Amino acid sequence: MKKTHYILLVVLLAVAEVLFVALRQRSCAAPAELNVLCIGNSFSIDAVENNLVELAAERGVKLTVGNLYIGGCSLERHALNMRGDSAVYSYRLMRLSPDGEHAERIVTDSVSILQALTSGEWDVVTMQQASHYSGQWFTYEPWLTELIDSVTNHISARTKLYWYMTWAYQQDATHPAFLPNYNGSQAYMYDEIRGCNRQLLSRHHFDGFIPGGIAVQQARMTKLGDTLCRDGYHLSYTCGRYLMACLWLEVLTGRSALGCTYMPEGMSDEQRIITQNVAHKVAKACTSL
Repeated sequence: MKKTHYILLVVLLAVAEVLFVALRQRSCAAPAELNVLCIGNSFSIDAVENNLVELAAERGVKLTVGNLYIGGCSLERHALNMRGDSAVYSYRLMRLSPDGEHAERIVTDSVSILQALTSGEWDVVTMQQASHYSGQWFTYEPWLTELIDSVTNHISARTKLYWYMTWAYQQDATHPAFLPNYNGSQAYMYDEIRGCNRQLLSRHHFDGFIPGGIAVQQARMTKLGDTLCRDGYHLSYTCGRYLMACLWLEVLTGRSALGCTYMPEGMSDEQRIITQNVAHKVAKACTSL
């Protein structure tokens, strides 16, 4: 009799746990539509301009992403562009097509940050540092504070600010800043980036953190190896960009990338599963540094 009661108790506890998780997921469910604006550079192109809209659609979220792009754009340049209302960005809008069958990209040149901020109601605005400065703390301030203050003055109280952490270069990278800034060492660059991100997250309030650098470094420890970049620093068109899109999906929507069937051409099912698992684990474990 006692054994029967024990088994029943175990079953009831298991059912209760399942119900708790289900209710928690429901309470944290992403809205049916989400609008995100990136104040970025080519590393935000890697994250949001391929795969992300499609993955979100598979998870039932109609995602619209605006990406303000200047190649290699630093926090200093973003802050000065905002200060001068400079219309110098390529504004790239990613969304589902009107028929909902595929993702589309609309590119508009000569747009300012202010124009993009006031062009619609944004749920999330993301910021990031240029990759070559991402491990050098002296390049962050006072520009990050100025950019946060300026952006906050032009968004609604409901809009959330997210910080996007970029990644260390591939060990064989030939980027001109790799040797002088980081001794040509991926491990050193990664440690410096993590240190800078710890400092900025301790000094500023961000509503969300996208640990791109951690995801790439974790993926490098799988059988994928140090092959996530196509040129040593920009992400590969297959596994690299897919990994980052899966991570953004998880952080932005709270929906799991695990089991998504969408993937770009050229990827194998094994690569899809590896990248999904890395993104999922990192998103759950690295909400801060």
